[in-house]
Amino acid sequence: MRHPVFRLRTRALAVGLALAASTLVPASSAGAADHYEWAALGDSYTAGVFVGDPQPALGDPSRDGCDRTTNAYPDVVDRELAEFPPGKPVRLTNVSCGAATIADIATAKQTPISPVQAPEGGWPAVAPQTERAALGDETDIVTIGVGGNSLPFGGVLLKCLAEGAVGKSCRDFYTNPPEGEESMQDKLARVQDEYIEMLAKVHEAAPNAKVITVGYPAVLPESGSDCNRLSLTEVGSITHADVDWLREDVLKQLNNTIQRVTNFFGDRYVDVYSSSVGHDACQPAGTKWVEGICGDAENYWPAKLPGTLLNCGVIGKRATLVHPNAEGHANTAAHVERAIRIALLDR
Repeated sequence: MRHPVFRLRTRALAVGLALAASTLVPASSAGAADHYEWAALGDSYTAGVFVGDPQPALGDPSRDGCDRTTNAYPDVVDRELAEFPPGKPVRLTNVSCGAATIADIATAKQTPISPVQAPEGGWPAVAPQTERAALGDETDIVTIGVGGNSLPFGGVLLKCLAEGAVGKSCRDFYTNPPEGEESMQDKLARVQDEYIEMLAKVHEAAPNAKVITVGYPAVLPESGSDCNRLSLTEVGSITHADVDWLREDVLKQLNNTIQRVTNFFGDRYVDVYSSSVGHDACQPAGTKWVEGICGDAENYWPAKLPGTLLNCGVIGKRATLVHPNAEGHANTAAHVERAIRIALLDR
């Protein structure tokens, strides 16, 4: 296996021509005269899913199944940046969507999977997020929080739950996978390639924008032994050894991959992992910034997800599936807001 940096250089050279034209446009041409344009792209860790009120509101005919919410970090930051600098507000266009993959940012149509008031027959597909956000020459800031669904981290987590329930290791499964299944190393290498192509297309679509990527928080503890394997409000039956593997070899490596590609493009990476250590899903309520398999959520969010056997209602919880709560989004918002302010001051 070639070193990740070698792979990064090779893949980036293959898509470098896509950026060549965009780098010729001076940054001073960006932005409307009376406001800054910010586009928020990303997956459920950006959209919010169960944190705050739905956007659009329940019953609104414009609902698209993407589960954006009012207390997700884009909206929290938007309220703080109502005017920056004084007299020149930042206008947010948030097109993040739960379950989005890297491909859904710039190349693929996505079929949303929201369980909340889904129409008969399911949600219609939505255009790539760069198109929905109408990125262009006047876009000043693009924030992107994506990557987990492309592994997919959720699928790996469910595999670890299943393996742990019968005394097996998902680390062993993904180290020596059966035919037809990628190893974790191969998954991360593929994610790196996809992220390179995605960032190239974002720069091409918004040639004058400052691009900010957002990593994932510490959803798992620094020691797997902190987790109660009998508790679905944590990470359930996953073995302590697999919790450690998921933290070190999956989540941290995913963040490293995003940061490495971001740095290669000269963009800004927002680290939210470091500040969230000790606030993972295996901490008690009031300390955790990430809900567990089952957790606390707004009343509209279901306790049981269609097509699954999981029913968090039996313990008085909802199906939160290891996602940030309001405190987690507030932490991410603080770091993203700082990055945006620095980027705008540098324009």
